[in-house]
Amino acid sequence: MNKVVVIGGGNGQSTLVKGLKKFPLDITAIVTVADNGRSTGRLRKEFHTPAVGDVRRVLVALAETEPLVEKLFNYTFDTTSDLNGHKLGNLILTGATEITGSLTEGVESLSKVFNLKGKVIPLTEDYVTLVAKMDDGTIIEGEEEITFANKRIEKVYYKEEPSINISAINSIKEADAIVLSMGSLFTSIIPNLISKDIIDAIDSSKAKIIYVSNMMTQPGETDNFTVSDHVNLLNSYLGKRKIDTVIVNNKTIDLELIERYKVSEQKDQVVTDYENLKDINVVEDDLFIVENKLIRHDSLKLAFNIFAEIYK
Repeated sequence: MNKVVVIGGGNGQSTLVKGLKKFPLDITAIVTVADNGRSTGRLRKEFHTPAVGDVRRVLVALAETEPLVEKLFNYTFDTTSDLNGHKLGNLILTGATEITGSLTEGVESLSKVFNLKGKVIPLTEDYVTLVAKMDDGTIIEGEEEITFANKRIEKVYYKEEPSINISAINSIKEADAIVLSMGSLFTSIIPNLISKDIIDAIDSSKAKIIYVSNMMTQPGETDNFTVSDHVNLLNSYLGKRKIDTVIVNNKTIDLELIERYKVSEQKDQVVTDYENLKDINVVEDDLFIVENKLIRHDSLKLAFNIFAEIYK
């Protein structure tokens, strides 16, 4: 069975692995742990642990008992106590971390309970702080603060160099395919690529490197970006090995939906500029769906295209 490593965080990574688990693949998800907002941020500060929110999303997506687990893990307390706003899954993950001594071991224990169709590996056990240098020279600390700064990001790095999870490094070295998931480039994907250990592991791997392009731009991160701009930015953080294949949506998104995103979220559709992608394998398919009035990738179609690409 071919080994696939999915690198990322946020909703994009969980959507991707939700589809991949339907195929005969050995899946490992390497998840960023720098989020400092909302429930996961509060727990991070109180217990001085890696962020658990993105880990929770991927656990839910890979669980065989998904419907029940999703309801439990994503349940948000609505109360006047300190529990208000906390997600039950974040509390369980934090408890598992405290009991076992590390987030990695806590995740492994829960993986057995929920019969996961793959492995979930936190990028690091360290309490990391993501830092961004903006194009106006401003330095901003914290993933949440970076996201809401409404300024163009020039580069991101960690305040202190983290110690990378050895399981993540080994998984990359043994992979047949490395998939960079869709999601926020500077706050979900690139935080996994700003470590020399991760880049060295990718460089020593013979895996195909596949990137799933975003369908919409991200304010402050990728304003006016085309598909090739996304690819070029990721390649600038990669080492000797670069992206081999990019997967793009070729379905026209409803104009009404595009306009709503533009007005409410300052997001535009990402254009596939084929003329600037001649040196890379472009795989295209009708990947656009609407879930709860939001633009999403069709997880099953996306997974099929990745599966086909791996076995090509």
